[in-house]
Amino acid sequence: LVAVTVSPRPRDGVDFFPLSVDFEEKLYAVGRIPGSFMRREGQPSLPAVLASRLIDRPMRPLFPSDLRNDVCITCTVMSLDRDCSPEITAMIGASAMVAISDIPWNGPIGACEVGYVDGQIVLNPTNEQKHASQLDLTVAATDKKVIMIEAGAKELPDDIMYDAIVKAHEEIRKQIDFIDQIVSE
Repeated sequence: LVAVTVSPRPRDGVDFFPLSVDFEEKLYAVGRIPGSFMRREGQPSLPAVLASRLIDRPMRPLFPSDLRNDVCITCTVMSLDRDCSPEITAMIGASAMVAISDIPWNGPIGACEVGYVDGQIVLNPTNEQKHASQLDLTVAATDKKVIMIEAGAKELPDDIMYDAIVKAHEEIRKQIDFIDQIVSE
């Protein structure tokens, strides 16, 4: 579930863009309900904070440089499929929600994870494929250019890395076409 809100007026005395991205993991998403003394979920975990930054990083530069209104993007994991990255899903959802809102933005963006398993480039690898992969690559892009790459690899040649980024961008263009279709409808 992704929700996006914007304040009606710019915040006074602020010389930066106040964008807040919250990636919220709920225990019920994996079938666990807090009980006994600890009935509430605590502060965000380190992976949740990193997921918030992963979503913020490619989106922030696409907002107008003079925007001073508070923008809050909240991504809540309601249910979890361990073979589908909730971070990538949240980034695509955040992009779609900002695109359909009235917030000025030069998006949409898409995102894709890439692995390299048994000599093959794998888009959005499953958990099993991630453990066997020689590449852990996350790509975010607009329809025209790649805007963020986060990668870790086990000594792969440059041409394989380049091919992985190109394949990810091709897949991301499909996501952007889908978001553009939603906006037009």
